[in-house]
Amino acid sequence: MARAIHQNRAGTFFSSTLILWLVSVFFEILFNKRTELIPVLAGGCFYQLANLITRFWISRDPLFVNTCVSLLHSTVTSASVIFILATQWTTKDLNEMFDHSEVFGGTWPWAYKALCFSCGYFAYDQWDMLRYGLFSGWIPSILVHHLILLICFTLALYRNVTVNYLILTLICELHSIFLHVRKVRRMAGVRNASSKIVRMEWIFNWLTFFIARLTSHILITMKLLTDAPKFGGGERRNPNRIIAMNEKWV
Repeated sequence: MARAIHQNRAGTFFSSTLILWLVSVFFEILFNKRTELIPVLAGGCFYQLANLITRFWISRDPLFVNTCVSLLHSTVTSASVIFILATQWTTKDLNEMFDHSEVFGGTWPWAYKALCFSCGYFAYDQWDMLRYGLFSGWIPSILVHHLILLICFTLALYRNVTVNYLILTLICELHSIFLHVRKVRRMAGVRNASSKIVRMEWIFNWLTFFIARLTSHILITMKLLTDAPKFGGGERRNPNRIIAMNEKWV
């Protein structure tokens, strides 16, 4: 009984913040003519459509459906980030790519749209978890995580700063692919630890953890510390500079 009460309170709070976020995005698009933010809504609609298709054709289990759509998001985002970085690498050297002015104030081609699309996913996922109660605890960590991401991503998109930093943090979605694959596999009943598929998934899980999640965030941290003197007063007050470092560790 107490758990249900706390879950309802948490659901009410996070539903309210999601509505406020949606109102803010619509206001920017409709009244401030920020049409470049439309991919945020497109992303949310795309993943909601994927949810409906999965629910209709594969399974009606809310957790299974949510995990499948999360797997789709990780795959799409990883492919987008790799494409963006590879495109930049063919036209610029590494020093130019990761110069402070480039990663803080610049925006690589397709980076803004990719961040918008991913932002739309987190809004969809927040709604899906609230709708089906896919969270627990007085202060659900997954809902807090998504709220922080929405604030971080949206402020970056509104102000058009740290977009490239946030794209770099999304490299960790490559590791998330195999986390979601493992979860889907287990829910599908495939648990034979001696099978080649499970062994390969285990190898890629750890490999991408060290490369795409651990190493990438260490390098971003080093970059921020190295460039600390280059941040002006206004930039020091920008929360995205710090959140971009930590939002994918949760």
